[in-house]
Amino acid sequence: MDRINFFPDDLDVQNKKIILRLDLNVPIKEKVIKDYTRIDLCLPFIKELVQKKAKIIIISHLGRPKANKDPTLSLMPIYKYLKKILQTNIYFFMGKFDDEVKDKFSHLKEGEVILVENIRYFKEETEDDDNFSKKLASLGDIYINDAFSCSHRRQASVHKITKYVNISFAGPLFKREIDAINLVIKNQKEPVTCIIGGSKISTKINVITSLIEKINNLIIVGAMANNFLVYKNFKVGKSLVENDTKEIIEKIYKKSKENNCEIMIPEDCMVGTSFEGKGENKDLDKIQDDEIILDIGANTIKTIKKKIEQSNTVLWNGPAGYFENENFANGTRSIAKSISKNTLERSLISVLGGGDTLAAINENKNELSFSHLSTAGGAFLEYLEGKDLPGLSVLK
Repeated sequence: MDRINFFPDDLDVQNKKIILRLDLNVPIKEKVIKDYTRIDLCLPFIKELVQKKAKIIIISHLGRPKANKDPTLSLMPIYKYLKKILQTNIYFFMGKFDDEVKDKFSHLKEGEVILVENIRYFKEETEDDDNFSKKLASLGDIYINDAFSCSHRRQASVHKITKYVNISFAGPLFKREIDAINLVIKNQKEPVTCIIGGSKISTKINVITSLIEKINNLIIVGAMANNFLVYKNFKVGKSLVENDTKEIIEKIYKKSKENNCEIMIPEDCMVGTSFEGKGENKDLDKIQDDEIILDIGANTIKTIKKKIEQSNTVLWNGPAGYFENENFANGTRSIAKSISKNTLERSLISVLGGGDTLAAINENKNELSFSHLSTAGGAFLEYLEGKDLPGLSVLK
């Protein structure tokens, strides 16, 4: 971690053109921003650069536009929001990255900001195109990547741009993400408990096996846990399960035994006959053929709460159930409240990550307290796994 080139607080950036890569990938519906979290997290550093009289060029993506420039994925609503919040001149660049692009940014004065339209409108971005990266780099004197969440992508504005810009740094949000994850995997305060949920075990197998070497307890929840129940010969009705997971689960149990890591799976559950219906708490041996497991049960919640209370560090990734239906949101909500309570009352180190996890607690997030809420999805998981992220490696 100490080899990463972090942005120094005392660097004089007056009159310097700063290319600032942010993650402003927020949900927008009918041109209305539905969740400002990611934007608001970026604001303190933008304001700091404005106060230091830098010339700021902000680059971000929104969604995954195809070859055509999908107007629903325009950054215009974000531009309008920033225009209200930032007490400076802010411009919106919707032009082309041609040979004269550098001249189009020459009007920028000290303390002013340009927001570039969705960088993924240009196919060269996702291709990590050499010439496109060179044009991006020509816009500024200093490049700062403050989008850890995009740094697992080999794309021009997070990767190859660093080849052509004079100097590159990781920003403060980037540092906060790295520091928080390292509290779990490198500088941990034991006992460490990881709660892993979501739907597919196949997408998280590498993360799970990597974590087992570093933690004391692994709690499996969500639809992923159904595979473990099948492995233990329980019937799960019409619940979501994956094919051919026996070897994966055997590998997990074998590795946990070798590393003295306790694995916990649900001991009861909430079931329904449809995703939209009501639920019933059932023991595992009482599940009928037409029922679907959609949340953890009351006894499982009690056991997880107890384990959280016995832990000094908790990592949580993935909801415990189908939280979109209020009848199956109790497991996820109870875990969130328990982690928050222990964070407040006894300084539990709590790190939450993954888009689904944040979506699950979004409604109540202002009433909850955690050491760190990671906005990075794929990058969060890949860093936990120990992978070398392309956007991170170029900042060393």
